[in-house]
Amino acid sequence: MPAPQVRERIEQRLDELYQRHRDTEAEPASYYVSGRGYVSDGSAEGAAETFGVVLASMDGETFGVGDADVPFPLQSLSKVFVYGLALEDHGREAVHERVGVEPSGDAFHTISFDERRHRPHNPMVNAGALATTDLVKGADGEERLERILDMLRRCAANDALDVDQDVFELEMASADRNRATAYLMRSEGMIGDDVEGTLALYLKQCSVKVSARDLAVMAATFAHGCTNPVTGERVLARRTTRDVLTVMYTCGMYDFAGEWAYDVGVPAKSGVSGGIMASIPEKMGVGVFSPGLDPYGNSVRGVNVCHEVSERLGLHVFAADAEDAMTGPGR
Repeated sequence: MPAPQVRERIEQRLDELYQRHRDTEAEPASYYVSGRGYVSDGSAEGAAETFGVVLASMDGETFGVGDADVPFPLQSLSKVFVYGLALEDHGREAVHERVGVEPSGDAFHTISFDERRHRPHNPMVNAGALATTDLVKGADGEERLERILDMLRRCAANDALDVDQDVFELEMASADRNRATAYLMRSEGMIGDDVEGTLALYLKQCSVKVSARDLAVMAATFAHGCTNPVTGERVLARRTTRDVLTVMYTCGMYDFAGEWAYDVGVPAKSGVSGGIMASIPEKMGVGVFSPGLDPYGNSVRGVNVCHEVSERLGLHVFAADAEDAMTGPGR
């Protein structure tokens, strides 16, 4: 636990960071505009104003500002955890036969595949996520969902995480593109026969609600070799964690992944509900929630916050040096 003066300094720097990015304007995603009210009063205006930032340290401390505890659906953020579960269930070689690790360069919902290897490009696009969800072991859909929820809860140190049924029903009502992708994948032998079961399970994992604080702890868990810094519990093997972090680094930010790796340089994943998690190995986890999205489907404030944190603290994986700007002297 940091000394009171250190904690005060971190909280002050975090608040300054929050204030610098608070007035950034971005239109909320259609999820909010079309009545899928995930935050506040469910209005687009309420969504546009929502903004929370949380840092989680390797000793289990969290530092939050703004709407740090407002719940929102994981959406594509769930892909990280289910990919890790699939790796644990089958091993990296077997999973690699079903899902690649190459950035696609396409939007997350594009219906395209690796034609050479006859598989989705990577587990962070929708087609790849359907394949990894299909790989989760269990006697039936209920058991498989419980295993996914258990994984999420252990990473977040929050046993209350659960599927939001209203969000799930809205997702199912507008799942035409994912359904088409899944049936095409079945016709090509990329997933099993139970298309509707796999689709429902995928949309349920996307409908689990978390907060930016949960997300920061989940990111810190992966940053800490997949040992939760709050509970001390190991969730996944270190080798599995390495593979997950690598794919987050190269593929986690949709078709913005290359620019993210170039400018920010840390493993991260975004979701179209406005969340971003960033895992800086053995340093910290970052969770940001702000629903205003850029053309790639990433949170505008979230990207800007992560860029500044990486730049000011020298966190890029290829940075020559680092400055502890959160606790050190101001610039």
